[in-house]
Amino acid sequence: MNFSTTIISRAVQGEVLTENEVTVTGVEFDSRKIKAGDLFIPLQGTNDGHEFVVKAIENGATATLWSHAPETAPEGIAVILVKDTLLAFQALASYYLLEENPDVIAITGSNGKTTTKDMTESVLSQKFRTYKTQGNYNNDIGLPYTILHMPEGTEKLILEMGMDHAGEISVLSELAEPDVAAITIIGEAHIENLGSREKIAEAKLEITTGLSADGLLIIPADEPLLEERTHSLSQTIKTFGIQEGDIAATILNESKGATVFSVDDTGYQIPLPGSYNVQNALIAMAIGRWFGLNNDEIFQGLAYVQVTQNRTQWLKASNGADILSDVYNANPTAMGLVLDTFAKLPTEGRRLAVLADMLELGTNSFSLHTSMVEHINDQDFQEIFLYGDEMKGLKLALADRYPTLSVHYFSKNDKSQLMTAIKNSLQAEDSIVLKGSNGMGLIEVVEFLQA
Repeated sequence: MNFSTTIISRAVQGEVLTENEVTVTGVEFDSRKIKAGDLFIPLQGTNDGHEFVVKAIENGATATLWSHAPETAPEGIAVILVKDTLLAFQALASYYLLEENPDVIAITGSNGKTTTKDMTESVLSQKFRTYKTQGNYNNDIGLPYTILHMPEGTEKLILEMGMDHAGEISVLSELAEPDVAAITIIGEAHIENLGSREKIAEAKLEITTGLSADGLLIIPADEPLLEERTHSLSQTIKTFGIQEGDIAATILNESKGATVFSVDDTGYQIPLPGSYNVQNALIAMAIGRWFGLNNDEIFQGLAYVQVTQNRTQWLKASNGADILSDVYNANPTAMGLVLDTFAKLPTEGRRLAVLADMLELGTNSFSLHTSMVEHINDQDFQEIFLYGDEMKGLKLALADRYPTLSVHYFSKNDKSQLMTAIKNSLQAEDSIVLKGSNGMGLIEVVEFLQA
């Protein structure tokens, strides 16, 4: 980006308080990341970002937004007075988006958003100049940040949209005005805030709020909660699934390092295990087809995708054991899919699982954790490690159904004992899967096993 303070003030409906016009070449809301030429966005959070403007100036900021009293504005920097710095930040992103005018692809869902985003970017990059959400910058701050860091000349912008409460995705969709939108899956994530899967489905469908009237909406074929809520939409709707939907896949082969599948008698592969990752790939395929990519281009994009860290990632323990790390987040649907996939993968030794609490499940948390017993048996798994207060129900259910299965339980305060027990048990020929909510910190366990 390359905007004068006059243009910025018009875009955000602000007022330039300083006389000299300057040019802005980037934006940051973290004063520590400021570089010469940047616009500083002082946001109100746990701390008031206005308090860090001096640091931003020291690091080279050219201009700053300002929502405090004009007489308190700093000297030595161009100042643009606004009513609300976050709304101004979003307005500037909307302006830049209109200036660059890329096709916008929006992706949401209870699970698989980031992997789908990575796959979609990898596919579209075979033909177009692309940019995607970096990391998990997928909320009302992260989305405008992503847009404003989009390189000039970007043709396809892939945006991940996250939410905790109803109404949040509507804001993001209205800001981004996507041409294509996709919902990966309706699970139980944030059911504590939303109350039911029906409410979760409605919240995810807010992605259509800003969707182009002649755009594309992609939804899973096996989700009636979405199917029954999309009949009246004007957009083209495509469904996907394993052996069902407009884009239907047949799994041909599954291994630790790859899954091979076919669609319309054409073979594809992804460097990831699991039918749930094939479903993510089908979304990327649908988007690729919508924008005119051929089978070879889609194949290349899927086969060589680089996924964001901690999403279905194969690693090695220090003793040589295989680690399937999927520790960024968890809900019952996602955990069940990972366990089902892991149970089918070949291993030279034993299969072990480390399962941690799934957070924000509300009043049904105990039963939802206990339901994971349906995805575990004493033939496919030889040892189970449960971590967190919510896993007590699963411990009892496993003991009742599989009394000979080795199950170990650890409270949330016993992470060090958990790590020691796993490391003492894990053998070089074994395979171990770790799954839990990010707040449970299983990444520390993964790093400990690798150390």
